[in-house]
Amino acid sequence: LSLGAGDRIDLEMLEGMAPAQSRAVLDVAGDLLLYAPVVRSDDLPASIAYLTRRLDENTSPDNFLRALFTLTPGSPEWDDQRRRFERAVADQPTIETSSRRQQNRAAGTDAPPAGRFSNAGDTDFTQSPNRDWIRQALDAFQPGEFPSIPTVEEIDRLLAVSVAGGRRWASTTIAERNAILMKAADEMESARGETLARMAFETAKTIPEGDPEVSEGIDFARYYAHCGSTIAERSHDAMTFTPFGVVVVASPWNFPYAIPAGGVCAALAAGNAVVLKPAPEARGVAWLLVNQLWAAGVPADVLQFVSCPDNEVGQRLITHEDVATVVLTGAFDTAARFLEWKPSMRLLAETSGKNAMVITAAADEDAAIRDLVRSAFGHAGQKCSAASLAILEAPVYDDQRFLQRLAEAVTSLRVGGAAAPETMVGPLIAAPGDKLLRALTTLDDGEQWLVEPRCLDAGQAIWSPGVRLGVQPGSWFHRNECFGPVLGVMRALDLDDAIAIQNGGDYGLTGGLQSLDEREAERWLAAVDVGNAYINRHMTGAIVQRQPFGGWKRSSVGCGPKAGGPFYVEAFGSWSKTRPEPAASAARPVPEFSAADFSLTATTAEFTAAWNAYFTAELDPSALACERNVLRYRSLRRVGLLIGAGVDPVDVQRLQCGARTAGVEVIDVSAVEIIVAPVVGANVATPARFEIDGVADLIGLDRVRVLGRIDDDLRRSLRRLGLDLDQSPAQPTAELELRHWVREQSISWTQHRHGRLLHP
Repeated sequence: LSLGAGDRIDLEMLEGMAPAQSRAVLDVAGDLLLYAPVVRSDDLPASIAYLTRRLDENTSPDNFLRALFTLTPGSPEWDDQRRRFERAVADQPTIETSSRRQQNRAAGTDAPPAGRFSNAGDTDFTQSPNRDWIRQALDAFQPGEFPSIPTVEEIDRLLAVSVAGGRRWASTTIAERNAILMKAADEMESARGETLARMAFETAKTIPEGDPEVSEGIDFARYYAHCGSTIAERSHDAMTFTPFGVVVVASPWNFPYAIPAGGVCAALAAGNAVVLKPAPEARGVAWLLVNQLWAAGVPADVLQFVSCPDNEVGQRLITHEDVATVVLTGAFDTAARFLEWKPSMRLLAETSGKNAMVITAAADEDAAIRDLVRSAFGHAGQKCSAASLAILEAPVYDDQRFLQRLAEAVTSLRVGGAAAPETMVGPLIAAPGDKLLRALTTLDDGEQWLVEPRCLDAGQAIWSPGVRLGVQPGSWFHRNECFGPVLGVMRALDLDDAIAIQNGGDYGLTGGLQSLDEREAERWLAAVDVGNAYINRHMTGAIVQRQPFGGWKRSSVGCGPKAGGPFYVEAFGSWSKTRPEPAASAARPVPEFSAADFSLTATTAEFTAAWNAYFTAELDPSALACERNVLRYRSLRRVGLLIGAGVDPVDVQRLQCGARTAGVEVIDVSAVEIIVAPVVGANVATPARFEIDGVADLIGLDRVRVLGRIDDDLRRSLRRLGLDLDQSPAQPTAELELRHWVREQSISWTQHRHGRLLHP
């Protein structure tokens, strides 16, 4: 003002924040604009939320107002403010005024930092060059062709090629495999636009949903290369890692790029040959991915693509004797069908989810609505991790203003075609099946529509989102996965009631909590039965390394580690102790663990040391200041131990020591007799009749650990009872064995309020 700039400056201050300063500024400037939110009385919560955010900002440690009331010349606050002012004046000539957003996809991307894993960046569509880039990619799209395998005989020939190629691939060094995977990530990045266009036109994936998926696929390639290096570091003279052989990856249509990329890259990193069998709707995207990996140097006999019908040809591929492991992402019923076909199958399956977000009276309601709507309706709700349920604490559910704001947020979503840049909710992959159609059109007793969904096209693929009120615990919608753009809202008396409702289903994939009360958050984390837990943020879009992904209960089959986590690559091979060759006169090879070298006291000490070193800490390798991303281990509660034929008693003792160290209750179910009377002409989904002696021992088990040989009929019977089987042998080290007595849980907890760090 003293320089005569008063006619070019408008001074604004917030009404009521600093009245004395407002008067002083007005006296000097002669003019001052005071502003305040003015709302209708029924919108009062919105104005309170706004004022709360301003109070958050103005009371932050970096804000002048924080020091204002104790500011006197010579005080520490005075000296701190003086230093800030002097530094600002000194830095004035060097202030950068250009935008920091410089990403240009058409000009290429920066290489990741060498020597450590770093997540790929998503596309910044605020930049006009990137908007031009994706328009050109969409305009250039041409449908592709891919080979098909229509006969069982061709499957047999293909797998013979995989076996030979896999032997050679397993003999390559980890460094060689990692170099190819890193190059594959570069190929995937350079083809991002083509991949997005193919996903949009062939699998109904909108560009905003598809772009993070491409980033995830790139992350998988780089992260699993780093995990391969970790295997090399762990290997030493006494330990050997051996890949299983041929891995079949059966990938889904809803994540047609990232999920197959994850399974393929992990198996390759471990030294296996891979056959990729995508869902029929996603074959074109999978074919594109395979070609990108081939271009990076993955041999064609090590990675093969299979497009085959889902009949006896597909069944032959899944159950073939040369297939060592199957990776499935799909429905729980599909996993059950695979295991009926081949009960001894080594299956790693991420299956269904019926996921809920709990919103308490201590939530930031505006943020909660934003995160709920994003979690429920991203990709038209066609995510296994989607929020299908919202469980509202009674004061929130009973607040008509909250429900009205939720309805307005849902109806504001733009629905349309996947390739249209303005689309927020895209099409379904196809017309809804029976369950989804019921969810979209039929209410149960006590329910009503807050927002009624509408079909917007003749093919019944485009639906506006819907919200059902009054969903009751135990009701059809509470327990059934529907996989589409419909959200059920439930009322809970309090947080404990909400947790009971959330845990009341068969699945345990993802779960969310909205509460600013950290005590509530800790109570929820201690009790919720989900593999991925999200606090004060949306509950989809897990990022590699930050939030390793995988569920509990019927959301996971095969007892494997989480995808995108530190041990996933190791799930595609086995560790063993290197033993000297036995003498020629020996009657049999030296066993893996002989009684002579087993000491219960020594082994207990070994397990205790491993437990304290690896399983009590919470791991956060991303170390973001704004978000806490923790991988932690939760002990299993009750595990059945089934001892089959040919078991060394030392192995049994080793398992028992691991269970005792982890605090797991072990139930010996070896004596339980299960007699199955099959239903004539029944398919897999039809329950058989059981006569069970000792059935009480099988109730409430997290899984059954099988040691030794059992027959397929017993495997089928246990699985029909809903029990997952861990068929791993006793492990050679305490760390490896203890992994079988815990479940991994990922926690992602927002640590800022509107950009202000909560714990700076």
